Amino acid sequence: MKFGKEFASQMVPEWQEAYMDYKFLKEVLKEILRFRQRTSTVETATTPRGSLSRKVSLYRAFSGLTNRYRSNTLKLDEDQVILVNPVHQQHQQQQQQQQQGSESEFEELELEYQTMFMMSTDDGGEYEVVFFKRLDDEFNKVVNFYRKKVKQVLEEADELTRQMNVLIALRIKVENPVFKFGEDDVMNIASKGVSLSDHPQPLNDQKPERQHMDAIQEVERSCEGLMDEEEDDEEEGRISNESKGSSGSKESNEKKEHKKGVKGFRPASLDVLHNVKINVAPETPISTLRGILMTSTSDFSFSKEELKKSEELMKQAFIEFYQKLKLLKSYCFMNQLAFSKIMKKYDKISTRSAAKAYLEMVDESYLGSSDEVSKLMERVEATFIKHFANGNRAKGMNTLRPKTKRERHRTTFLLGFLSGCSVALVVTIIVLVQIRNLRKSEYSGQYMDNIFPLYSLFGFIVLHMLMFSANIYFWRKYRVNYPFIFGLKQGTDLGYRQVFLLSAGLSVLSLGAVISNLDMKIDPKTRSFDLLSELVPMGLVVALLVMLVLPFNILYRSTRYFLIVSGFHCLFAPLYKVSLPDFFLADQLTSQVQAFRSLVFYVCYYFWGDFTKRQHKCLGNDVYKAFNLVVAIIPYWFRLLQCIRRLLEEKDGMQGLNGLKYFSTIIAVSMRILFDSKKDPLIKFLVISSSLIATIAGTYWDLVIDWGLLRRDSKNPWLRDKLILQQKSVYFVAMVVNVALRLAWLQTVLQFQIASLHPKALIAIVASLEIIRRGIWNFFRIENEHLNNVGKYRAFKSVPLPFNYDDENDEKEE
Repeated sequence: MKFGKEFASQMVPEWQEAYMDYKFLKEVLKEILRFRQRTSTVETATTPRGSLSRKVSLYRAFSGLTNRYRSNTLKLDEDQVILVNPVHQQHQQQQQQQQQGSESEFEELELEYQTMFMMSTDDGGEYEVVFFKRLDDEFNKVVNFYRKKVKQVLEEADELTRQMNVLIALRIKVENPVFKFGEDDVMNIASKGVSLSDHPQPLNDQKPERQHMDAIQEVERSCEGLMDEEEDDEEEGRISNESKGSSGSKESNEKKEHKKGVKGFRPASLDVLHNVKINVAPETPISTLRGILMTSTSDFSFSKEELKKSEELMKQAFIEFYQKLKLLKSYCFMNQLAFSKIMKKYDKISTRSAAKAYLEMVDESYLGSSDEVSKLMERVEATFIKHFANGNRAKGMNTLRPKTKRERHRTTFLLGFLSGCSVALVVTIIVLVQIRNLRKSEYSGQYMDNIFPLYSLFGFIVLHMLMFSANIYFWRKYRVNYPFIFGLKQGTDLGYRQVFLLSAGLSVLSLGAVISNLDMKIDPKTRSFDLLSELVPMGLVVALLVMLVLPFNILYRSTRYFLIVSGFHCLFAPLYKVSLPDFFLADQLTSQVQAFRSLVFYVCYYFWGDFTKRQHKCLGNDVYKAFNLVVAIIPYWFRLLQCIRRLLEEKDGMQGLNGLKYFSTIIAVSMRILFDSKKDPLIKFLVISSSLIATIAGTYWDLVIDWGLLRRDSKNPWLRDKLILQQKSVYFVAMVVNVALRLAWLQTVLQFQIASLHPKALIAIVASLEIIRRGIWNFFRIENEHLNNVGKYRAFKSVPLPFNYDDENDEKEE
């Protein structure tokens, strides 16, 4: 693989603009190469063949025989191609406040590098001047971004240090450990706290990054003093005992060990517990209602439950922080490598020797000389292994550095096998229908009215999974960071092969079940069908629900659990903080209204009807009609409640408008269901009016808000400034398809039918079109979310920390 492709594949997707533009610099070098090729062609054409038979170096000016030192100086000047000058850029933050007598404040001095090309007077030198100007711009961009990110991680390291101090103090308070230093002496740490202020403070002339490193080291010094002293004393005692071999020396060594151990022990201070509040209570419907109805306190109760939850949050915070450090280190390394590659290409094209001088400057710059990230990674590893892995390095490093999930041949084999089985079963069903002439059977209408709606549920699910599998494929192809957007744990996200495999497996089960119910033969005596075959659809639904909640670590348990949690959050929408996975799932459910109706039909058909005779009275039942209305508006109701929660919590007026959009959809759906039962002209007018309003509002929201399109002042007319797809026509086609598929409700009002299709089949086709529209919406919605994260360089999810500092107490102490 060429370096350009490797460089692009190793980029953090949200930081793409902060990387060196390797492709652009290669284009500039190609301009230099093309100029040199044109020049060499002209010289070859104008120079007689054989006129220059000697080397070009033989025509260089003669510097004399005796001027030895001068010749070296001239040689040095001739070989010098570039001169890199670091320039201090001083940015003033505030103007001088003379009335207060305060001095003006300045930011830390930053260096910007400017390269002077010494051969600008040569032919084509202007191209090389442009190259170095662009190269400097890219290098300064990379250095400034890296410096900014390092500053951020150092600040986060300080905060993690403070949090760890509180966690260690909480451990001491909750567990109340008792350490024995001798046979007679016992030290209760919970009763004797030693402040961390007893530790030597860093000198004022230390570098800021060194202070940050010492801050993290302070976390572990609380107990390391005792361990180090004991190890040193044990070594001294061993040597002394070997040399003397007397019992008296052993006793003296034990006393010495006891005294030094007690003196060297520096337990963490418990005073920090007085200035912080705990924030580990999980958000539940009960806790939300309690917070609304009464004033809740978050003070410490010093319970083991609080300690356990605090440790879980801190563990997750350290894992995320370590991943950030890894990517930052990779960013530094890949950019250095890119500058090295581009300079070698320059030397090769220009036949000069400028790479060495420029790369020496890169090595001396902040990008090449800074080691804060590497040191932080070492300290994070040591802290995590000690405090969260009980000293087990292998366990700790496996948690910090999870192995990359590899595509297994077994998955590919099963995917191909089950897909082939699905195709074979579809062909088998078609052949059986034709051979048995089932479409003209006297029981075909009964089959379509009763059995077809049962199996259409699985068809909707399989189609939705296929669309989502295609979404994942294109997200990965265009490097959309969907695991970060959905907040998935590293290594638990499913690839398109896994989702496709699940859909293929469900397809095989459902198609096999369909074949078992294709038999139209009825018992002439009882006028009923076979009991076991009629129970197959219900058994398949039960099996699907069991597989969804299966507690065993099979069938992608983490993903199933993630789906169940998001579904639970949708069910209690206003009582949970709304996250992107929650409202994304609720949006998926709005496209599965017909699947919810199929579930209601399952209950009616098997519990209120005579399923052995394929008969039911659901359509005439008022309770069934009421449930049919409720399940149709439930997904939109979830989204409405989520919008209300975000409006109250985030104070975002756009969420109120989004809620009105879903409210208009609820009215439109209710009117359509009412029109199905009462063919009244007034109701028909209300159906058309409400549906048009809901369609216009939904289409505008999809295209403008969710997709970020239809912008007049964009660099790409009527699209975004930044696009992932190079083919702009795809966006326009998607917009047209979205509008067309949103008009599928016209079938409900106009009641148009196709002669060769049963009404139930037409309803299933319309529902499938809505699922396809949702699949298209998924790609562009997550693409827009990804681009928003890229614009803000957000590449990591924020992990809530367990402890909040009491600002009021801090102000009083000051």
